[in-house]
Amino acid sequence: MMPPSIIVGIANVDRKRDFTFPTTIEKDKKDFPTTGGSARFLAFVENELQPFIQKNYKVSETKTLIGQSLGGLLACEILAKKASLFNRYIIVSPSLWWDNESLLKNFQPEFALNTQVYIAVGKEGKVMEGDAKKLMQTLQKQGKAKVHFAYFPNEDHATILHNAVYKAFSLFYPLK
Repeated sequence: MMPPSIIVGIANVDRKRDFTFPTTIEKDKKDFPTTGGSARFLAFVENELQPFIQKNYKVSETKTLIGQSLGGLLACEILAKKASLFNRYIIVSPSLWWDNESLLKNFQPEFALNTQVYIAVGKEGKVMEGDAKKLMQTLQKQGKAKVHFAYFPNEDHATILHNAVYKAFSLFYPLK
């Protein structure tokens, strides 16, 4: 289904720290006291991880990022701030509610050539579903990337990931 690939999984000990940017919401600061470290995590990906992979392995131009929930928020932050780090984004149930949806406001990513973004959400409530649709609409209005959107009415936040990733790869790498 897809070309030979190098898959990198990054284990982490505090996803709330690594996958979120600082919030202005006092309740979130109280409920999640370790948050706000995504800039360091993003710098690690850009300055250490990607150069290491490029130096030590035969790679192609295609770089795919997959993120779900807070990982989806991180993928959206990378898309907003450093979009050229990847040219395929699989964003599943992104937690765009973080910091009163501040990431969605003034969202103007600078895409790499031939960027594709796949956004998926399940039956996860008004906020999650609405934010995923807002992300899709924002990206479509910009017209700079090929955007795919999928709603999975039979999946929820806990069950959507595998099916969504499979569908994304089906779109990115159609059978010939």
